[in-house]
Amino acid sequence: MNKKEIKILITGDFCPLNRIDDLINAENYGSIFNDFLPLIKESDIAITNLECPVTQTSEKIKKTGPNLKAPVKSVKALVFAGFKLVTLANNHIMDFGVTGLDSTIEACNKSGIDFIGVGSNLQEARKPKYNEINGIRVAFINFCENEWATTNGDAPGANPLNPVANYYDIKEAKANADHVIVIVHGGHEHYSLPSPRMQETYRFFVDAGASAVVSHHTHCFSGFEVYNNAPIFYSLGNFVFDWNNKRNSSWNIGYAVQLEVTLDAVNFLIHPYRQGDLQPGVLLLNMQEKEEFENELSRLNNFIGNKTLLQQQFNELASRRKAYYKYLVEPFNNRIFSILYARKLVPSFLTTKRRNLFLNITRCEAHRDLLIKSLTE
Repeated sequence: MNKKEIKILITGDFCPLNRIDDLINAENYGSIFNDFLPLIKESDIAITNLECPVTQTSEKIKKTGPNLKAPVKSVKALVFAGFKLVTLANNHIMDFGVTGLDSTIEACNKSGIDFIGVGSNLQEARKPKYNEINGIRVAFINFCENEWATTNGDAPGANPLNPVANYYDIKEAKANADHVIVIVHGGHEHYSLPSPRMQETYRFFVDAGASAVVSHHTHCFSGFEVYNNAPIFYSLGNFVFDWNNKRNSSWNIGYAVQLEVTLDAVNFLIHPYRQGDLQPGVLLLNMQEKEEFENELSRLNNFIGNKTLLQQQFNELASRRKAYYKYLVEPFNNRIFSILYARKLVPSFLTTKRRNLFLNITRCEAHRDLLIKSLTE
């Protein structure tokens, strides 16, 4: 390898549940990573998104969606593989509150794995991570869309997607590094394209100084583009995320990005794999599977490269999900009920669970995009 080059491997969601947990209990770490393992080992820096806290606590927060966690010993699998950095800014890292977050940070520190994207307050969560290898200094910045994990002040939590604040953080990091790699957790779950808002925002990060932007969260892979000489990957898909009712679906196919960083440029290779299917763990695709993957990736890239087509695809997504979003906000418009409610003669039907639903679909950028689109048609 060129002495003036760094190999950086970035993967999607690592959530060691179900059969993966069984392999960890048996200390059979090799069966988690299989023939993908050499790609991790040969990298100067290997990064994955730890999609859940590692903790023993059972005190989960109230939220929409599942509360995910894994045993603390799960970190041993990451150490075995050779991961040196985990991104923690994601929508599940606070599922078990501050206790879960603190336990995760402690486990990373004890294992010698660096982390970014969280902190005891917003100021800490925004801090970049700098690495210098072979005379090349790289800054990593990590943030996520605003669901249940982000902090916006003095509370512990994850670094939020906030294009204004993110812009200044990228600018500052660029002033102190040769390259800035932005890793974002966001997008529309089970949708394999970015929304027009996402594309505009991620390109904005490049304009701010990012040499590459990498995203995950959607549980399916998306395409990529090269914008102003910087690659933007809109979703890597799951990395290690074994889910019992997800077999032979988009849930199981993803790819890792290997960035080849020199002082002057960032080049890349894509390594597709299958995970959590009939066999647990990660396996590189065979020739036929890889051909099918490349055809699908090319199809997605065609949409990403055409703003009109990308908007059309998003409109179709909004149409498919419109009934769901309208259902969530459909008000009671009975005049008699309104009068009785105003006089406190009937109880509120807005339960804590329903209030949390409303809060989430209005606060989270991805949900809000679809909500606005659904209500304006």
